[in-house]
Amino acid sequence: VFCDSKRVKNAALSLVPIVGWMKMYRVKEWLLGDIVSGVSTGLVAILQGLAYSLLASLPAWYGLYAAFFPVIIYFFLGTSRHISVGAFPVLSLMVGAVVTRMVPDGGPTVNITGLEGLSIDDQRAMVSASLTFLIGIFQLGMGLLQVGFVVIYLSDTLVSGFTTAAAVHILISQLKFIFGLSVPGFSGPLAIIYILESIFTQITSTNIHDLVTAIVVMVVVFAVKEINERFKSKLPVPIPIEVIMTIIACGVSYAFNFKDNHGVDVVGLIPDSFETPVAPNIEVFKETAVDAFPMAIVGFAISFAVAKVYAVKHDYVIDGNQELIAFGVSNIFGGAFKSLASSTALSRSAVQESTGGKTQIAGILSAIIVLIVTLAIGFLLEPLPKSVLGAVVIVNLKGMLMQMREVPYLWKKDRLDCIIWIVTFLASIFLGLDLGLAVGLGVELLAVVFRTQFPRCSVLANISGTDIYRDRKDYINIYEPEGVKIFRIPAPIFFANIDFFRGKLLDAVGFNPLRILRKRNKALRKIRKLIKKGELSVTIALKEFIRIDVEIYIVACDPYIIEKLKSCSFFDHEIKTSIFFVTLHDAMLHILERHPPLSVSEKVYNNYPDKMPNSSSNLRSREKIVSKVDYLCLCVVSYLP
Repeated sequence: VFCDSKRVKNAALSLVPIVGWMKMYRVKEWLLGDIVSGVSTGLVAILQGLAYSLLASLPAWYGLYAAFFPVIIYFFLGTSRHISVGAFPVLSLMVGAVVTRMVPDGGPTVNITGLEGLSIDDQRAMVSASLTFLIGIFQLGMGLLQVGFVVIYLSDTLVSGFTTAAAVHILISQLKFIFGLSVPGFSGPLAIIYILESIFTQITSTNIHDLVTAIVVMVVVFAVKEINERFKSKLPVPIPIEVIMTIIACGVSYAFNFKDNHGVDVVGLIPDSFETPVAPNIEVFKETAVDAFPMAIVGFAISFAVAKVYAVKHDYVIDGNQELIAFGVSNIFGGAFKSLASSTALSRSAVQESTGGKTQIAGILSAIIVLIVTLAIGFLLEPLPKSVLGAVVIVNLKGMLMQMREVPYLWKKDRLDCIIWIVTFLASIFLGLDLGLAVGLGVELLAVVFRTQFPRCSVLANISGTDIYRDRKDYINIYEPEGVKIFRIPAPIFFANIDFFRGKLLDAVGFNPLRILRKRNKALRKIRKLIKKGELSVTIALKEFIRIDVEIYIVACDPYIIEKLKSCSFFDHEIKTSIFFVTLHDAMLHILERHPPLSVSEKVYNNYPDKMPNSSSNLRSREKIVSKVDYLCLCVVSYLP
């Protein structure tokens, strides 16, 4: 491979995708939609940023940083034109578990150099920033190594079970804001049980103002979201109900002084400037490396899945490896400014796309809205009750929680997939999201081995009047040629499943060829003795034994496999390449040409061998061997050498 100027140019352009789509930007057609989308998405991003920072046990404004710094980098490096980059609830919750483990509410802080003398909030912000930086390093490394394919090991079933469990964790974590309680942070296995125990032991101390406010917000937001969904074809843009309710809640809280008069926990001070960039803490790297890697995978997997949906819908291509690079650099850049770890949220991306967004210009405009709010009018959000943010988070969990409806469908469709979903869900609920993901992945890999080692083999037959062959158990009007068995192998053949296939094949044909071969040789020896004594002549009795030989044909096999068999000296004077056929129907036509259906008299002779002429009934009654299969077709999917 030679390196020339053209290759260098193409490589550079692939690393900066903005150059490609900016050349084809249609200003008159797309700009207005991008502006409307950017403003709408920016308002939602502000609210979600404030809310999701609570999941990470951080002060609210760090969520605003996640809606600004990573968006700028993704604008230049990302390949998706429609996803909204920023905080993602599942990722924020995973970050929060690490933050509370290293800097607990009441217990001693993990002994880390560089955190001495800082307040709890500052310590947590430093841990979160370093963790975000490390997540970015992992993502960038995977992107440069071109290993974006790793997401294929996270199946839709596993991701569904994992995100549903994460939604339950998020729901439970927001109850303390809904009820206005002081609940310490828990992490590790059974953390969800400890949180619920703490909530129920304090339930009598519920702040009624928080509870009523949260219920009102949830009911209104949920109702208007349903209206948006039902009439989305008639509405020019979705009603920004979260933003509206936030403004109303801020006004009411300020007017009645909820914080001082009623003890309502509010967002509080929001700085009117960004913090100066900081270097990550290396000791935090050492403590969180095991946690950061699965977070890097989860953050990328979710964003890539959402990006694929919109890429297919709008007919353009996204590059998984470039997406890893884009999110890696985004999180490194964001971590330097103490941003929360970024990915994407389906609800926020849906707003960006449904309001007319065509490119990431909408994304950069949303970042500008966040910038304006942070620097100019952030103080207006200071009286916002945290219970309102908790209510907004819970309402936005509807999509993830509704994934539970998939379980009955999966049970009917594929019970192994259903088991993967349930195990991943339960493990993530009780062991924590990090261990739950590991358990789910392990079960999924075991399922792959199980499917490969113990596949569902089947005997096929012809649908009458067609050249179509299906499992004979699934159809009534189906034709199975006499003397022919079609055995389908639906998985690669290799050392681990060869014995399983052999057993299924013997079950399908109804006899063991080795046993018949031994019986045939024994009978032949007796016949030779009788012939030698002159007691039996060599006629039709021998033809019955000849019919015991079963001819094998292999169909629908990949040409590469045939070449592999040739190189392995598989073929000889007995096994020839002529046993291979391109299609099953071709093989069947060949068999029927060589072996036409029996006449009525031949069937009678087969069913009543004592009536056959020139035969010794006594010998046949003792040594009768009848082969039910003369031809065997093996439908081979593939072969693993």
